[in-house]
Amino acid sequence: MFKAVLFALLAANAAYFALAGTASKALDACAWLLLLVLFEAETRFAVELARGRRRFALRATRLAAAAGVIAATIGYFFENNALDAANSLLWIAMVVLLELEVRRPHLEQRARRTLYVIALSLYAGLALLVFIWAWRGDWFDAYDALLWLFAFATLELGVRPRQAPIGVDAMAR
Repeated sequence: MFKAVLFALLAANAAYFALAGTASKALDACAWLLLLVLFEAETRFAVELARGRRRFALRATRLAAAAGVIAATIGYFFENNALDAANSLLWIAMVVLLELEVRRPHLEQRARRTLYVIALSLYAGLALLVFIWAWRGDWFDAYDALLWLFAFATLELGVRPRQAPIGVDAMAR
């Protein structure tokens, strides 16, 4: 139920950006939402999705969504929208860390402290952007960024239920 509400809020934000935002914001919000849904499906239903056409369709859809994220990020640069460009770059780096954690656990275990420092820096950068948007009076952007931080933390905790994610586990030490 909780995740359903979270996904509904993110979908509402994507719809808002599609209707009232720039093309880059609409593409960015929709592509990230699709990536989040795909990642959730992949981690929850890994066995069912690992075969044949389903696996191909999942990978093709993920590749298309990733291309959308990159296109939106490039769009932000062309629009001279430094905050959204920085936000996108930080999220791309965060997803790379999560992919390492999930798909290369042996690498993640060997470089745990380094990955923790990187994750902490990325989280700090993302949180700083929330404050900057709020300080500028861009309340919806601040809310959206905070919602994504919350959604990502929820997803990351769900990926490794017995072992805390990079940021959480290392903070406990």
